[in-house]
Amino acid sequence: MAERWEVIPPSGPIRSDWKNLARFPWGWILPVFILGAVAWSSFYTVQADSVGLILRLGRFVRTADPGLHWKLPLGIETVLKVPVERSLKQEFGFRTVSIGQRTQYAEAENPEEPIMLTGDLSIVNVEWIVLYRITDPEAYYFKISDPVKTLRDISQAAMRQVVGDRTVDEVLTYGREEVAYEVARRMQDIMNLYHTGIAIEKVVLENVQPPDPVKPAFNEVNQAKQQQEQLINEAWEAYNKAVPQAEGEAQQMIADAEGFALEVVNNARGDARRFRSILQEYRKAPEVTRYRIFLETMKEVIPKVSQIYIVDEQTKQMVPLLNFTGIPKPEKTP
Repeated sequence: MAERWEVIPPSGPIRSDWKNLARFPWGWILPVFILGAVAWSSFYTVQADSVGLILRLGRFVRTADPGLHWKLPLGIETVLKVPVERSLKQEFGFRTVSIGQRTQYAEAENPEEPIMLTGDLSIVNVEWIVLYRITDPEAYYFKISDPVKTLRDISQAAMRQVVGDRTVDEVLTYGREEVAYEVARRMQDIMNLYHTGIAIEKVVLENVQPPDPVKPAFNEVNQAKQQQEQLINEAWEAYNKAVPQAEGEAQQMIADAEGFALEVVNNARGDARRFRSILQEYRKAPEVTRYRIFLETMKEVIPKVSQIYIVDEQTKQMVPLLNFTGIPKPEKTP
C-alpha cells in the first residue's frame, strides 16, 4: 500500500520577500554603501609639493593645483600626483639599501655601470648621484615612455663622454668638480632637446677610484708621483732659499763697494780742499805757514820714532845730545 502525502496550505496570506526586506533596517546598507563609494571616489587631495594630472579614460584633460578637488567617480577620471617641488635622486654605480644612523649601500645591478675609460686609456670606477626636479609634469609623463630610464641613460652617456675627454688624474683629484659641472650641463641640454620636463639640479661624484685588480699598480704610480712632487718641492725650496740669499749677498757687496767708492772720493775731495786752503794761507805768509806745517808734521812723526837725534849743521860728527828712548808716547785724543 503506497504512502499518501498531503500539502497543507499556509493559514495566513502570502507576503512578498521584497516588502519584508524593505521593512528590515539592514536593507538600506547596500544602496548607502554604493552612494558613499561614489562620493568617496569623487574627491581627492593634492599635496602642497605636488600637482595632479587628471586623466579621463586614460586621456589627459586638465591639471589640478594643491588642495581638495572633485573628479568623475568610478574610475572614469584618475589622478596622477607629480611631486614638482621635491628634489628627486638617482644613484649610479651603487644603491642605498637603508638610511639611518649608519647608511647601508649595495652594488649596482649592472656591475659594468661604474666602469669607465679615461682619455689616457686608464680604467676607473665612477659612482655619482644626479639630483633633479620635475618642471613640466605633462611632458614628463606623456612626451617620453619611461622618464627614469631615459634620465639614467642620458646620465651615463654624458658621464662616459666627459670622463673620456679627461685624464685619470683629473677625474680622481683636482678635476672632479669640473667633471660634475660639465656632466650636469650636457644632461640638461639633452633633456631640453627631448622635452622631458626635467631640470637637472646637481651632479655629485660620490666615489672615484681604480678597479680592484689594478689598485696595487695604481697606488705604486701614485706613490712615485708623490715622491716626484716632493723632490720637486724640495728643489724649489732650496732654490728659493739659495737664490735670494745670493742676491742679497751680491746687493750687499755692491752696496759696500759703492760706499767705499763714495768714501774714497769724499776723502780725496776733502784732501783737495784742505790742500787748497793751506795753499791760500801759504801764499799769504809763506814763512809762517811753512813753520806751522813743519811743527804739525813733527808732532805726528816724533811720537812714532824710537831714537831721536838733534843735528847741527856745523857739527862734524854725530853726537847724541838727548836720549829720548823710553819716553812714553802721548795718548791720542779722541
